[in-house]
Amino acid sequence: MRGLFVTGTDTGVGKTVATSLIARQLCRSGHRTGCYKPVCSGSETLADGTRRWADVEALSAAIGDAHPRNRICPQTFDAPLAPPAAARLERREVNRALLRQGAAWWSAHADVLLVEGVGGLLCPIADGETVADLATDLGFPLLIISPLVLGTINHTLMTIDVARNRRLDVAAIVFNDVSGEGESVRESTLSEIASRCSVPLSGLIAYNQVDRILPLGGDGATDWMNAANLSNAVEGC
Repeated sequence: MRGLFVTGTDTGVGKTVATSLIARQLCRSGHRTGCYKPVCSGSETLADGTRRWADVEALSAAIGDAHPRNRICPQTFDAPLAPPAAARLERREVNRALLRQGAAWWSAHADVLLVEGVGGLLCPIADGETVADLATDLGFPLLIISPLVLGTINHTLMTIDVARNRRLDVAAIVFNDVSGEGESVRESTLSEIASRCSVPLSGLIAYNQVDRILPLGGDGATDWMNAANLSNAVEGC
């Protein structure tokens, strides 16, 4: 089973949006695609009193609601905190073994698995364990999602540095214009990051255009995964 591990420079940068877009594209291309979020914290309560986790719902919809939600995310917590902290509020703990077992389940149900992390690489995902530890064990190349905002140069380069120190392969970076103000910092931001790392700057999610990922420096109609040479991560399954 091939796959990508989608991480971010922080929380709220668009990991779920990007993962969902990639999943839809892979499904359209005929790949048996799975989406896996090892743990999710921060629920919302519906009018009928039931709880839902928006990230899990989005990932499920991206692969056609074809699999049980507890396979997409086997561990959920209510508080919008780092998973270990959210778990403690419920007098529970994150099951470290299940983080990995949940991914292994997909080997019989998908040819390519998209794993969405929580927060950034050094975000606690279980007691004594970070997202980077899980990414190392799963072994998929990383796709980094970075917001086009002031400060993202530092956060992006720090994320790359953490990945390389853990010997994690970084496949590419996708930028997300989360505020609509990204155009003002886009040219200088991309130039500075490109001059300081060898990671491909592959795609852009434009403000209010969250239905696709645009290839950077190319035709918006182009298959951005092929343009970024990311297809190697999912083809040959």
